[in-house]
Amino acid sequence: MVRIFLTGYMGAGKTTLGKAFARELGLSFIDLDWYLEERFHQTISQLFAERGEDGFRRLEQKMLHEVGDFENVVISTGGGTPCFFDNMDYMNAQGQTVFLDVDEETLFRRLRVATAQRPILRGKSDAELRAFISEALARRMPYYEKARYRFDGSRLESLQQIDESVERLREVLGLKKG
Repeated sequence: MVRIFLTGYMGAGKTTLGKAFARELGLSFIDLDWYLEERFHQTISQLFAERGEDGFRRLEQKMLHEVGDFENVVISTGGGTPCFFDNMDYMNAQGQTVFLDVDEETLFRRLRVATAQRPILRGKSDAELRAFISEALARRMPYYEKARYRFDGSRLESLQQIDESVERLREVLGLKKG
């Protein structure tokens, strides 16, 4: 039985790497944000607006515990998921946890082109976006660092880099192809 949780900041490549990794190993893939949206027929932004941060985080925790019981799965968590309640301890107890570590400049480059899809970033100038990323990473790093494995997520820009990262992660986790 395999259960892998990918954590890291938004734009770190959790979904990109997770989908490719799951496909390569013949595992199921779940993006926790997508799972929430499907279950509740609302976007993350709508859930956040309707329930407030505390209500959203409680719902997120409940869904994490639901998918955390699945077997033979790679789960991409939301960027804030590890930072609330006992979520990181829970993930460590349920399976293998991987922190996709990406430097601030790479995150800035990735997120700068995705501001339209991420309401929390919409309308920020380059300077504001850089500051936002830096401050959030500083707050979240103690949680991310609780993951069992730290993995460089900066090389996910091309299909070749994604394939190479999948192979490296497979080796790090000691898993065989499905």
